[in-house]
Amino acid sequence: MSVFTTTSAKPLLPREISAGLIKDTQAASVVSRLSGAEPMRFGSVDYLVFNDIPKAEFVEEGGEKSATKAGFTSVSATPHKAQVTMRFSEEVQWADEDYQLGILETLSSAGAEALARALDFGVIHAINPLSGAKVGSWTNYIGASTKIVEHKATGGADADDDFRAAVGLLVNQTKPVAVDGAALDPAFAWDLASLKVKDGAGATSQPRYPNLGLGTDITSFMGLACAQSNTVSGRPEAADTKVRAVVGDWAGGLRWGIQRDIPVTLIDRGDPDGQGDLARKNQIALRLEIVYGWYVFTDKFALVKDATANAEPGSEEA
Repeated sequence: MSVFTTTSAKPLLPREISAGLIKDTQAASVVSRLSGAEPMRFGSVDYLVFNDIPKAEFVEEGGEKSATKAGFTSVSATPHKAQVTMRFSEEVQWADEDYQLGILETLSSAGAEALARALDFGVIHAINPLSGAKVGSWTNYIGASTKIVEHKATGGADADDDFRAAVGLLVNQTKPVAVDGAALDPAFAWDLASLKVKDGAGATSQPRYPNLGLGTDITSFMGLACAQSNTVSGRPEAADTKVRAVVGDWAGGLRWGIQRDIPVTLIDRGDPDGQGDLARKNQIALRLEIVYGWYVFTDKFALVKDATANAEPGSEEA
C-alpha cells in the first residue's frame, strides 16, 4: 500500500506520527511552554472579562443586602491559520512504503518546528514568519504592550535589574498582575548568565547566578518559569524586534488553543505555492495546516527591549 495516494479526501498522517507532531509543537514554542493550550471551537471565541473584582458585603441580622458592583465586557479569540508546504521529487511515490513513511517523519519534524515558531511569531509579534513582515491588521499581540524597560547590553543597568524592573511594572500597580513566567531571547539569557558577583572593587570572577550555566537553556529564574527561544526577538525570520524578554501572567493573560487538527494533504498537480507547475517539474507537494486561536491581555505583560532601536519590520495585510 502506498503512503502517497491521491484521493478526493485529505489523507491524515499515521497516528503515531501525528501524535509526535503535536508533542513536538508544544515543546518547541515558548508560548506553549509558558501558557497551556485549551480546547477551542473553530471561529471567534468570546470570553467574559470582569472590569472590576466583585466585592463581598457583611450583612448584620435584619440588614438589607446591597447590589454587587462588578460590570463585565467580552473579548474574542480569533482564528489564524498557519501552513507549511513542502515539495518533493515525484519519484518518492515509487519507493517502498517504509521509505515513504520516512518522508512523512521528516515532514512531521520540520513542520512541527515551523508551526511552533509560527505560534510564537503570531502571539508575540504579529509577524508572518515566511515573509518576516508584520501583519498590519493584527493589533492583539504581546508586543503591543506599553510596559517597556529598556536594556543596554553595555553601559546600562545589569540585565537582572532590568528584569526586576519589568516585573515591577506589573506588580507595583493598583491592580497587581500575578507574574508567573518569562520568555527569554538567547542574547538576554547570555547577559544574565554572564553576570558576576560584585565587591567593593567591582566585579569578581564568581558567577552571580551559577545555576544558569552558560545560559543556553534557562528554565527558571528568580522563581519564575522560563522558556528560551530566538522567536522572542523575531530572529532570523524577521528583522530584530529588539525584544529581549517578556514577563507576565502567562496563565491568565493569554488564551489560546488549536481550533483544527493537523492534516497533511498530498498535492500532485497544479501550482499550489507559486513555485511552478508540479507536473512540469516532476514534483509532488505535501501541505500541513493548523488553525490557532488566541487573545492576549496586553496589560498583563511587560517587555525588556534593547535600547538601540532598529526600524520596525515591514507591514502587510492579513
